Amino acid sequence: MENLPETLYVDPTTGGSSSSAGVESAVVEHTRIEQCIDLLHQPSRREEALALLNKERRSKEMAVLIWNSKNVSFFLLQEFCKAYKLLSPPALGMKEATTVCNAVALLQSMASHPDTKMGIVRAKMPVFIYPFMNTTEQRLKHFDYLRLTSLGVIGALVKVEDTNSPEIIHFLLETEVIPLCLRCIEVGGELAKTVAAFVVSKILLYEEGQQYCGTFPERFYAVAQVLINVVDQFTIKPPLQLLKHVLNCFLRLSEVSRACDALGKCYPAKLRDPGYLNFACEDPYVRRLADQVLHNVAGHI
Repeated sequence: MENLPETLYVDPTTGGSSSSAGVESAVVEHTRIEQCIDLLHQPSRREEALALLNKERRSKEMAVLIWNSKNVSFFLLQEFCKAYKLLSPPALGMKEATTVCNAVALLQSMASHPDTKMGIVRAKMPVFIYPFMNTTEQRLKHFDYLRLTSLGVIGALVKVEDTNSPEIIHFLLETEVIPLCLRCIEVGGELAKTVAAFVVSKILLYEEGQQYCGTFPERFYAVAQVLINVVDQFTIKPPLQLLKHVLNCFLRLSEVSRACDALGKCYPAKLRDPGYLNFACEDPYVRRLADQVLHNVAGHI
């Protein structure tokens, strides 16, 4: 697995080069990135260029340079499309997975940058990585890396709340990202489950997201059942971040009247049990979340 990129889910709030590096260092970095971008135009060296650019992913200006460079977005889409035919039946090898993960990671860098993220949303570029989130292969680990790297793009889009957030949420709901996140929660590894639950919890912060998931019974039960299954699978102390995001999802659903009525009937027994909560919720914030959800659904049991 050492050949796979380190990207996976890069925190979009962590940032680029240190300001102390100075102007000279910034110029060198800029030149290096432009040289890598030039390599993308050579099909025989594109795999190498993607790997080199992936190493520069924390640069503050790389996303803008990529977005504004002629044909680069098209080259990324080409890499995505080449991988589609290897998804089912699962024939994606380590080498191909590494290359497409590097391409997806560059899309994530644009999704993380305030000057480029709305450009990729309005160009509908994220939909090209949706097939990677819809895979069901669980035996081959590099499929999960691809799933996780793709989730990182969506996570980057929703992480920072600003004036563009409602448009981003509308785009994600309109393009049916919720079922894809639920698929990732069902079949993904722990990190993929965690990022997918994070995305769903962020979408549920918005009224449109709550209406999408909480108004129609079939949608509510699809979301709730996947979350319930996650909780039921906790045989030992659950991963804290995953539990936190699952509880955040339940909390947002419990704020929708019709959804809360249904949640009162199906809320997991484990999360009603004070003994289990004492065991599972080491973090005071997570315990407060659990108590708040329980308070909200208590009147609907």
